[in-house]
Amino acid sequence: MEYKQKFIPEGWVDKPHVFSLEELNIASINGNIMQAKVTKCDSNYNLYLNLGNNITGIIPREEVEAINVDETGFPKPNICTSKIDKFVQFKVKDTTKKDIIILSRKAVGYEAIKWMKNDLTEGMIVYGIVKNIRPYGAFVEIGGGIVGLVHIEDISVARIKSPHERFKIGQKIKIVVKSIDRKTNRVILSYKEMYGTWEDNIRDFKEGMTVTGIARETEKRKNGIFIELKPNLIGLADYKENIEYGNNVNVYIKRIIPEKRKIKLIIV
Repeated sequence: MEYKQKFIPEGWVDKPHVFSLEELNIASINGNIMQAKVTKCDSNYNLYLNLGNNITGIIPREEVEAINVDETGFPKPNICTSKIDKFVQFKVKDTTKKDIIILSRKAVGYEAIKWMKNDLTEGMIVYGIVKNIRPYGAFVEIGGGIVGLVHIEDISVARIKSPHERFKIGQKIKIVVKSIDRKTNRVILSYKEMYGTWEDNIRDFKEGMTVTGIARETEKRKNGIFIELKPNLIGLADYKENIEYGNNVNVYIKRIIPEKRKIKLIIV
């Protein structure tokens, strides 16, 4: 179920905006969520943003993060430094100082947590940006600094060895909310639904066709090799020597069995 998303990921719109003092004052009164790029992190881990019109925005360290904080309530130094040259979202906290505007990213984070707890539901399709890739999965921000994890087995039906085979850092995607733990603010995501169902994918293939696929799980199955025809469509071919994981192989579609969602292939 896709819906109009209240929060979008930081940097989804990656064009800088030039703010006027009037616009910032109105935002301060109305609590608007805005975005700009971080230009510097000082020795006290305060963030500096160029808001345009010779206006500097400062996010004090205590206002940088609502989620990833230590026992003192402050974000770790690496959290602050990692924001340099990145777009961050903020609310305007204080406009009384000349040419320096005090901002809060933490205020956005608190609001995003409420959104996650009250509005986000399983099965929703949301916008996301890939923030980090690990061997076991990828971390995807879905808005307001809320980051969810998509496990490697939920990236596609065809099994892959690394999420790098599907994703890259900074990639903008749509992704499905799989589960939410509202006590720990943990969101689990799934991407394989975005590739379509078995029935959607099989429409491009007919028995008797010769097509190119990608070899998967070659070292584990001496009685056969799984061949990826599409990320959510795999078939089984008889085992053949000297075919390695990730190789492109030409296969003949011998049989399609819709009731079992199976495809029998011959490597040619």
